[in-house]
Parts: sequence; structure tokens; C-alpha cells
Amino acid sequence: MTQVHQYEVVIVGAGGAGLMAALYASMGAKTAVLSKLYPTRSHTGAAQGGVGAALGSEEEDRPEWHTFDTVKGSDYLGDQDAVEYMCSQAVPIVYELEHMGLPFNRTPEGRIAQRPFGGHTNNETGRPVRRACYAADRTGHMILQTLYQQCIKNQVTFFDEFQVLDLIVENGVAAGVVAAEMATGELHVFHAKAVVIATGGWGRVFEITSNALSYTGDGVAISMRRGVPAEDMEFFQFHPTGIYKLGILITEGVRGEGGVLINDKGERFMERYAPTAKDLASRDVVSRAMYLEMQEGRGIGGQRYLYLDVRPETVNKYAKVDGRTRPDGSPYVVTAEEILSKLPDIIDFCRTYIGIDPVKEPMPVQPTAHYAMGGIPTTVHTEVVIDEKNTVMPGLYAAGEVACVSVHGANRLGTNSLLDIIVFGKEAGLRAAEYAQGADFTPLPAEPEAAVREHLDVLRHGDGTERVSDLRREMQVVMFDKVGVFRTEEGMQQAVDKVRELRERFHHVRVDDRGRIFNTDLLEAWELGCLLDVAHVTAVAALARKESRGAHSRDDHPKRDDKNWLKHSLAYLKPEGVELRYKPVTITKFQPKERVY
Repeated sequence: MTQVHQYEVVIVGAGGAGLMAALYASMGAKTAVLSKLYPTRSHTGAAQGGVGAALGSEEEDRPEWHTFDTVKGSDYLGDQDAVEYMCSQAVPIVYELEHMGLPFNRTPEGRIAQRPFGGHTNNETGRPVRRACYAADRTGHMILQTLYQQCIKNQVTFFDEFQVLDLIVENGVAAGVVAAEMATGELHVFHAKAVVIATGGWGRVFEITSNALSYTGDGVAISMRRGVPAEDMEFFQFHPTGIYKLGILITEGVRGEGGVLINDKGERFMERYAPTAKDLASRDVVSRAMYLEMQEGRGIGGQRYLYLDVRPETVNKYAKVDGRTRPDGSPYVVTAEEILSKLPDIIDFCRTYIGIDPVKEPMPVQPTAHYAMGGIPTTVHTEVVIDEKNTVMPGLYAAGEVACVSVHGANRLGTNSLLDIIVFGKEAGLRAAEYAQGADFTPLPAEPEAAVREHLDVLRHGDGTERVSDLRREMQVVMFDKVGVFRTEEGMQQAVDKVRELRERFHHVRVDDRGRIFNTDLLEAWELGCLLDVAHVTAVAALARKESRGAHSRDDHPKRDDKNWLKHSLAYLKPEGVELRYKPVTITKFQPKERVY
């Protein structure tokens, strides 16, 4: 007998966006949060560098500058009404987190400390501006802890280690979700007036990624299966500095503190690619520069990695070259102790995983799949839309990396991910509660869990010959190689064909564990199905976009094409394949022009 629970608002995902939504929804509605992880283990905890907000704590800054930098960084694909809303909300929401108890680093005067980050500038001088509010290099961890405490205080109900497997849509209205309780294997139906999807991204589509094992695209996959399109899936950000071979992220905050990228010749090569911003250019620019350096044989020892150098002598040398100063105008000079105090986790990661002390040796780094700019399309108020006319699906909301508002467009600026989750997580919670107050429960269909039960039984009792690990590995390799930092028509077509083949082979997958209690073997197989669906729409959308823009860089179409491609893609997952439609970008103040760094 399937258990049925009833809540006015059900939130899927307990990262920063989910917890923010839960906190604000709980102020006006009976709220539950479902998470396949214990909430404080969510991937938001891996975010290191900071949250962007034009506080002006240490130097002049303005929300208007933050807005322009975000639009420019998006390669003009960001919807400018949403960007303006996010950047205007940044200052008050950071102070809101501070008042909740988030322990930001402080200036000597007691203000929230801020550091430079790639792509964030003083719009009048063009020089980097201190805009990232940070808690050492564990800002995301502090956000998670702070929000979880607030949710417990507000008596939000949590269902931890519940894997959501389906979205219930009845007569075009979201009516709840179906989830598996990991501890028992039993299915549960959660009947809701409003559903908020906040499940994060899908970096596990790629071979080398900074993303957690849990980042398998569940939210976008279950919504696509219920007729919701996925927006701008061709844009996936590769962060320039992942630990070589492991992909573990080295925060942009390292470069914000003065670290520089070095090639095999000992050159600070970013001066060639971004003469003004240098190592603090936006992530797509730096990732491509690194790729070109390695392609031209200037990787370290001819290998596929470069050095990120934050040794005090290097930082001080280039700070003098750049004319970098402290906020009071004094020369920027750092010590090993200061670097250790500002980047403790990064130094610990390197010591633990690769046996290198960054205070004494440079770190080996390579671009790593990091962030999904696309996702479930929403309005600026986080309502999920289902077509190019922005028709809203009643009762369904999305926030965070799983959603596409779109504030990141073709390339996200560092620190804007944490800003996105807190601004739009709050918006989703408020809107979902407001909707629930004026709505009735939509009647559920007769056995809403039937399709899920049948699918799990097929996986559990199938006698196929395919292994989950083999299919996943083949998918990750082809996506990283062919739909990665640089793309070609031929390579992306190979990826499309390969993923189609893998989706067919998935029907013959074999699960060894036939039990019910904590059957992670079964759930990993289900997650692979989500990854293959996401990889499919990503590769098809990328192949169709015949230009280079932001994170989507094609050797065969090297120029941005605003005449034909200044538009968002909408990918529909159909039985016969992927259907692509398009909708216009919202432009308010900033007309597209060439990006210069």
C-alpha cells in the first residue's frame, strides 16, 4: 500500500535554493522538503568563492554595474529583466543572510569583506572590483548550515533520503510528486498544491567534473518527461581550474586573491587573451585560453594541464606588475599565513588529494565541467513555463541551477550561482505559498505511482546484458570530448549518435541488487536514465546552434551571430527524438556588442 502525504507546498531538493524556498514557503503554507541526501550534504556546500553583491564595503560599487557585468558575461543571452531583478536584490538578501547568522569574513572596520572575481568590474575604469562576499573558501557550506538551521527553527518537515522519481501533472496542473524511500524501497506519493523543483545540475554527464555524484539531472529529466521543455541546454560552463584528472574545483577566489595561471614556459599567458582582466576574465574566456595553450604544446611537460600559482612570492610579484593595491591604497603584499587563512579548504584539498602544498608549489589544473546555464524555463517569478509564449504551468516552480530564468545566459559569472539560489529560492518559496493559499488540491489520478513502480520493476528484474557503469562511462567520455570546451559539427554529431545508441542500450541494462533496502544499485540505474535524457537534449541543442556564444564555442562557426541566434532554445523530449523551438531574449537596457576583456 503506497503512503500518500499531503502538503500545501512540496520542495524537491535541499540545497541552497530548496532550503531558501522552504524557509519562505513555510511562513505561509504547510511545507515539506524531499531530498535524496541529508540536507547539509547538498552540493551547495561545495561552493567556495563567494556570493556577488554590490555592497561597496571596500570600494565603490553599484548594482547597475553588477547588472551590466552579468549581461556582458552572459554574452547577451541573459534575460535582462531577470538579471536586473537578481542584482538589485543582491544587497538586501546578503544582509538578510548576515542577520540569520552567516559568518562572513570581515574587514578591520567590521563590514562584510569582499574579494575580486572574474568578470566583475568597475564599469567606469574597467578594473576588477571587490564584489564577492565570502566566508573563507567555504561560502556555500555556510549558506547551507545557516539556512538549514532557520528551516528547523521554522518547523519545516524534511523527508531525507527520499529519491523523487516522477512529477504528477493532472489536467496540465502540477499536483505532487512520487518518491522512493531509500531505507525501505517503498514508494510514497506527495500530494501538493504547489511543487518547487530545486534539484541542482547535471555535471555527471561529463567525464571530468567538479559536480557531486548526486548531480544527475533528476529535476530537469522528470519535468521533460511530463512535457516541460528544457531551455538553453547547449550552454554548460567549464570552470578553468579543476584539480588535474580529479575535477575537484579550485575556486576562482584563488585568482581573486592574486593567483595566476602559468604555462610550461613559465609565462602568465592570460595577458595574451584578456589584456585588461587577465586571470580574472570570465570563465569561458579563461577555459578557452587554457585549452589553446595546451593544444599548442604549452601544457606542463606537454601534458593536458597548466599551473595555478598562488605562492606568496608569485602573488606579490604580479600584484606589483598590475599595480594592485589594498583598499587603503597601500601595496598588495600577502604572506603564506594570509593565504592559508583565506583559502584553508583549497590548501587542504591539494595537500590531501595530490600531495601538493599550494603555499610552496603551483597547483596542476585543467578545465572541469562545472555549471548548467540551462534548465527548466521559468519566469522572473520562478513559475515554470511550457512553451515559447511563456505559458505557465499552474502549481509548478523551479529555482537554482535546475532552473533557467535566464540570468546566466551563455556564460555564468563567478559568485552569481550562490546569488541565484538565494534570490530565486526565496522568490519560489514566496510565490508557491501565495499560490497555495488561493488554490485547492488538484485531485490525484487513480494510482499515480503505477508508472514508476513498473519502471523500477523492469530495472530490478531485467536480465539484460548492459552494465550501468559501462554505459555511464561511455556517455561521459563522448560528452566531455565532443560537447566540451570546443565543439565541431562532426564531433557533436558523433555525440548525438552515441547517446542515441546508449539510450537504446539502456533498455537492456542489468541491476545486480534485487532487494529493496538502500538499493543504490537500482537508483543509480534510474539516475543513468536521467543523465542520458539530459545528454541527448544537450548534444542535439548544441549541434543545432551554428554560432559561438559564451560557453558554446564552435571551431566551424567561431563568431557570435546575433542576427540568427540571439534567442533561447527550448528542447522537448519526444518519443521520436528531440524537438527544438526558440524564443526571444528579453533586452531592456543593454544592446548586444562585442565582449572585450
